Amino acid sequence: MFLLGTEEIMNSEWWKNAVIYQVYPKSFNDSNNDGYGDINGIIEKLPYIKSLGVDAIWLNPLYVSPQVDNGYDIADYRAVDPRFGTNEDLYRLIDEAHKLDLKIIMDLVVNGTSDQHRWFKESCKSKDNYFSDFYIWKDAKADGSEPNNWGSNFSGSAWEWNDQRQQYYLHYYAKEQPDLNWENPRVREAVFDLMRFWKAKGVDGWRMDIITSISKNQEFPDNPAKHNEKYVVANQDNGPRMHEFIHDINQEVLAPFDMMSVGEAPASKSIDARQLVDPKRQELDMVFTFQHMHIDRQENGVNGRWDTQPADIVLLKSILSDWQNAMRDHGWNALYFENHDRARTPSRWGNDQEYRYESATAFATVLHCLQGTPFIYQGEEIGMTNPDFKLDDYEDVELRTNYRQYVEEQQTLSPEAFLKAAHQISRDNARTPMQWDDTLNAGFSESESWFKINERYPEINVDKDQKAQKSVSNYYRDLIKLRHNNLILRDGTYELKNAADPDVFAYERCLGEQKWTVVVNLSDKRLKRAKYYTPNLDSKVVISNYHKTKASDSDEILEPWEAIVFEDQI
Repeated sequence: MFLLGTEEIMNSEWWKNAVIYQVYPKSFNDSNNDGYGDINGIIEKLPYIKSLGVDAIWLNPLYVSPQVDNGYDIADYRAVDPRFGTNEDLYRLIDEAHKLDLKIIMDLVVNGTSDQHRWFKESCKSKDNYFSDFYIWKDAKADGSEPNNWGSNFSGSAWEWNDQRQQYYLHYYAKEQPDLNWENPRVREAVFDLMRFWKAKGVDGWRMDIITSISKNQEFPDNPAKHNEKYVVANQDNGPRMHEFIHDINQEVLAPFDMMSVGEAPASKSIDARQLVDPKRQELDMVFTFQHMHIDRQENGVNGRWDTQPADIVLLKSILSDWQNAMRDHGWNALYFENHDRARTPSRWGNDQEYRYESATAFATVLHCLQGTPFIYQGEEIGMTNPDFKLDDYEDVELRTNYRQYVEEQQTLSPEAFLKAAHQISRDNARTPMQWDDTLNAGFSESESWFKINERYPEINVDKDQKAQKSVSNYYRDLIKLRHNNLILRDGTYELKNAADPDVFAYERCLGEQKWTVVVNLSDKRLKRAKYYTPNLDSKVVISNYHKTKASDSDEILEPWEAIVFEDQI
């Protein structure tokens, strides 16, 4: 067995050997019982996070914000929002995490700001002050309409009229989130400066929100329309100067200060990502693709992400395999199934009733045995599920604006169909408060929480999971140990098996004379194992979510949602 030694870990890029735990502060742990998670609440739970064996924490935005988009509308990049605590609290969190050898990754949200940011308020005042060109302003057309047909990701036009300046400004998301003008070198320098500020406080790296959107086509052409769309969300990523701007970030901040980076790249396919993460190009370390997260979306639907379908496992295998093969020797993968924008996997793609433990650990096995850096979203490690909410229970600005567009205005979806889709894929499914125990409010807070608690918290919580025979979190601990201790998971080759099989994700990782075969049943069916793997006398079981310890224990059947990894010598 190829083991990864401490000296080698220290001498290599740390993030290639790491597992990163994502904390959504608003919903993690409330230390002062005001209903909002906070920084001191995160500090209280550092021992728990450390116990999982992870190496770093990614913090969603903690900055001052009106919270139109749950903190992604930032009004002050250098100040902590009072609902989360103080700057001093955050500095202490960074210090306490470092004492536990946990690195801190912060969110960089610089495609746009809040409309309450000083930059935007000043920019509104005139066309000839220092901040005038910090944002993207355009005159109305002769008929008074928007400058072009670009659409907002939150529905409607991407342009908003400003009475004070008598011009339209661009916003790819909510109208309260005006896009920054990266063509302006003053904007770029302001971003570099705020990144240096946080580096000085001890931050180790950045997750960069929609970073591939920062460059805009300066001709501002109309996007090709389909389905008689008035506003079109297309061709708004990967602009002409995107690589130049990201390279500038690398040269000005990332490389000089040795900061890790992972960029959100919504429209990127593997060939695009190779340009973004190839070390020779000096841009990013990793990117988050959205491609594999669309396997339950109808390809030609007229209602965007709300036209859902059952998960296409063949497509999932194809996409993940493409990224494994395309990125090998050309960069590094960021691996994830859940985050603050993604629903809970056991509910979305698995079976969150009869096989909640099994399906949660099955998908975890698929992900953590791939080449790349796994990201775990809070609650994923205990198999949290989507809540059974009514429409009025949802908070997300995207859901509310999309409901207005597709149900009320276009009437292309019924309220019932929209709610069914929301139960499957809404971003709010991941934002319910963390379930710590079966006491009041799931142990998150002694007060009523900012967002409704998932009704299954008495059954699914950290305390209960860690004591259970079928413990999702203990299985995650075992997976993380495997990643830390076995070089084959970092450097081994990848080969997909049974590509067209609709139920089983099977692949091989090989390094030297060692071969690991990962076999994961992603269905409720009992299947014949021999189709995917046949053990020999020397075969060993590396890990199994059915607690099998010998290759012969697997009999000849793959149980529903069974995940098992075999080791053989080539």
